[in-house]
Amino acid sequence: MAALGRRTKGPGRVYLTGGATALLHGWRSSTIDVDIKAEPEPAGFFEAIAHIKDALDLNVELASPDDFIPPLPGWRERSIFIERHGELDFSHFDLYSQALAKIERGHERDLRDVESMIRNRLVTTARLQEMFRSIEPDLIRYPAISPAAFATAVDAVCALHRDS
Repeated sequence: MAALGRRTKGPGRVYLTGGATALLHGWRSSTIDVDIKAEPEPAGFFEAIAHIKDALDLNVELASPDDFIPPLPGWRERSIFIERHGELDFSHFDLYSQALAKIERGHERDLRDVESMIRNRLVTTARLQEMFRSIEPDLIRYPAISPAAFATAVDAVCALHRDS
């Protein structure tokens, strides 16, 4: 974050997602890449990423939940501020968006991440189901997703990990 803030020129917000969020929240000890989304992309953003990837031998991906599932209403407001470096504000991408994207993917590690989010009370199962229902009509725009299978997966995760 510090290196990116030093090397970019201009204001922006960078959202961390996936393994970076898991590392910073402490439920994972490693990740294979750092997934980010910039909004807006400040001047020098891509050049800074290229430099950081080489200097730190780090895989940086431009990816966020809204690349894979419909954007959840209010995701920006629910994104959690981390810190500021230079003119860049860093935040965790909305955890409900992250959780739903992970449920849709269905990988074992992703489902463990969702379990950690629920266990650490970063998301609640009731709100997770509510958030899913809010995007369900928009799933028609994502032909690779089976709305019925996605709904079943969300309901199963929520039933298995009911909030305490």
